[in-house]
Amino acid sequence: MPIAALRPWGLVLAALATTAGLTLIWAARLSADRYLYVSELGATGEPTAEVFRWGMTLVAASAALVALCAPRLEPRVRWLAVAPPAAVLGSAAVAFGIASQVTCTYGCPLPVGPAFTWQDLVHTVCAVIGFAGAALVMLQVSVDRRFTGLARFSMSAAIAVAVIAGVGGLLSLLRFGTQLGGILELVATTIALAWLATLALVLATAEFRARRHTSGSAQDQPSHSATPPRVAATYAE
Repeated sequence: MPIAALRPWGLVLAALATTAGLTLIWAARLSADRYLYVSELGATGEPTAEVFRWGMTLVAASAALVALCAPRLEPRVRWLAVAPPAAVLGSAAVAFGIASQVTCTYGCPLPVGPAFTWQDLVHTVCAVIGFAGAALVMLQVSVDRRFTGLARFSMSAAIAVAVIAGVGGLLSLLRFGTQLGGILELVATTIALAWLATLALVLATAEFRARRHTSGSAQDQPSHSATPPRVAATYAE
């Protein structure tokens, strides 16, 4: 079987991996004994750290699969088309993969001042790069030339994630309303991962339809062996 024929199945696998990763993240959150931000679920010393690590690993793997298997996307806006969406999503997948393995220390302090550690710095930088890359891909898909329905959903998801995560992040920096901030961050993460799973399924469906159409067209084309010599000669010309 040609490698290209495996692309839609890779996208289906990515959707399943995203769903499994999100389920593990929610399982970690529901088993926590207090309100935590998403990254804190994987912090050193937290009982939820191992489950969260596997959840984020699945998310990173699914993003990488989508980047590898997705058909070419074509953003209509020039500045959003500077970097290919697959390359941006692949970079985000790498960043999330690192952040899933290099988790923050207990309490996930900002890597500044006396609380600075290289572990927190690596985790924070990679998490920011991952989320920024995912947000950029959302915007790129929201102005895609072909998948109009997916584009509208991507724009709605991008706005919702930006607003909800922005408020949650601000509360985290201010150390005010941290319970609400943790809930908002989890909601934003859920929307983002639901978008990734939807992206994978929509692209997989488009790939399956394209291959079925190509296969049907090939079957409708008469072959030389099945036509009289004169007609076959016409096709040869």
